[in-house]
Amino acid sequence: MPAAEQVPVTLQGYLAYLHNERGYSPLTSENYARDIRRLFALAGTTPPSDLKSHHIRRYIAQLHAGGLGGRSLARVLSAWRGFYNYLMRDHGCTSNPCVGLRAPKAPKTLPHALSPDEAVQLVEMPVESPLDARDKAMFELLYSSGLRLAELVSLDLKEMQDNLRSGEVRVTGKGSKTRVVPLGSHAMAALQAWIEVRDQIAKPDETALFVGKKGTRISPRTVQLQLRQRGITQGIASGVHPHLLRHSFATHVLQSSGDLRAVQEMLGHASISTTQVYTHLDFQYLAKIYDGAHPRAKKKP
Repeated sequence: MPAAEQVPVTLQGYLAYLHNERGYSPLTSENYARDIRRLFALAGTTPPSDLKSHHIRRYIAQLHAGGLGGRSLARVLSAWRGFYNYLMRDHGCTSNPCVGLRAPKAPKTLPHALSPDEAVQLVEMPVESPLDARDKAMFELLYSSGLRLAELVSLDLKEMQDNLRSGEVRVTGKGSKTRVVPLGSHAMAALQAWIEVRDQIAKPDETALFVGKKGTRISPRTVQLQLRQRGITQGIASGVHPHLLRHSFATHVLQSSGDLRAVQEMLGHASISTTQVYTHLDFQYLAKIYDGAHPRAKKKP
């Protein structure tokens, strides 16, 4: 079968596998699809089953030369490796050419976080319309509970109404794992205000908590654009995106409590090592305070 005919069949099947068997969110699945489309584009007319390790090495080198960093290349390789595992299971592919290959190492970078003042400045916005109420509720919820973007857009109205009574939000994260995260008082107030005007926008049969202008479930892209625009309005120099609020949530909770295990639970991290990056952010924060406050900090003898 020519590669051009094979792409839609195998890719569509793989995305269905990710959704139905692995429990991946539509957003995560689309990220995998984007990386696999890169593979097809690089391979041209060569079918995936004919690719060998030396082909994959050359493609990774091409992507690297094109500006893709080590972290992104590692993600690409992971997507390709998983795709070949699927082809071996369901499409008769005999080998996985990505096994044993590693991406170039990326320099370790810490996630950026807003200062507490910047975060408050971002989410405390005037509400003059139902869309303003929606945006304020979304932003407050992202910062209050550290949700992922996919978790936010997948929330349903009825379940959130139940959550408001208990002061917590139940979300389904990566790998279809469910966790319960506390709701802050400001987020609860913003959510209640949004729910009261939601029917002015939402279609009568729409189950989603957050909806777009057309009355249907809001798209991740719309949330990203609204939050970025809010950051520009507030004069926040760093680009504002949903995951930045998640980083800020984790950093500020850790700074206040010092409880790494609790932050792990609230973020839904499978491993404590993933959460430990925020201890480095916390140290940076403390070091900055020290440098600005201690009379002998960074002073030459």
